[in-house]
Amino acid sequence: MEIEGKIIKMLPLQTGEGKNGTWKKQEYIIETKGQFPKKVCVALWSEKVDQFQLAINEQVKLFIELESREFNNRWYTDVRVWKAEKLGASSDSYPPQPDILPPSASEAPGDGDLPF
Repeated sequence: MEIEGKIIKMLPLQTGEGKNGTWKKQEYIIETKGQFPKKVCVALWSEKVDQFQLAINEQVKLFIELESREFNNRWYTDVRVWKAEKLGASSDSYPPQPDILPPSASEAPGDGDLPF
């Protein structure tokens, strides 16, 4: 799955020790685009934290996995980022499209005039 938006908040880095060694988790709040923007908490784990160094106010496209697990009869869902792409200011279309302006009155072809 993919999600696009702007990073609006970075939560504190979490670290710990598990059966497979040291782990770290960095969570971000991303605000999606569209008529009804949504805020989503996404997490980068272990080496992904260093690989994709994201910053507040960056426009990003995140490739995510959803995973839920049960604990004490409650379900918890993680939104894990496995790939991240930083988008530029003109990220709506790629490759960038040239600005197309209507011809001015002096450039408009008249009767019998060739347009070149």
